[in-house]
Amino acid sequence: MPVENLARSDVITATTETSVTELATTMEQQNVGSIVITETGTPVGIVTDRDLVVRVLAGQADQDETAENVMSGDIHTIDSGSGFYQAAELMREHGVRRIPVCDADDELVGIITADDMTELLADEHQQLADVIRAQRPPY
Repeated sequence: MPVENLARSDVITATTETSVTELATTMEQQNVGSIVITETGTPVGIVTDRDLVVRVLAGQADQDETAENVMSGDIHTIDSGSGFYQAAELMREHGVRRIPVCDADDELVGIITADDMTELLADEHQQLADVIRAQRPPY
């Protein structure tokens, strides 16, 4: 299954100049754990709730910092036509839980998270369980 069918298209984005206070407020209001940092529609970084805790609250940066100073800039993206297993492999390989999804022009079109993938797998397991229950003899 291509990640474009799994990815959320309502990605929350910000610019490199966005303050960490604004990022945290947006995360709370939008109920998300990350914000993709873009320049002209192309992902250049990501700020996660963990980035804010480790880099700002733990004292490595102050609250006047911008996204550029606290984001994870070594961002890994995936093409929208790539498969589910490619996304899982990319997450494993780079130790990330969120991957921005881009089109052929490197334009941000979505985001896929480990939570999204786990939910899909749980749904698939439920469907298999339903098949087994329907076909097994009564006890």
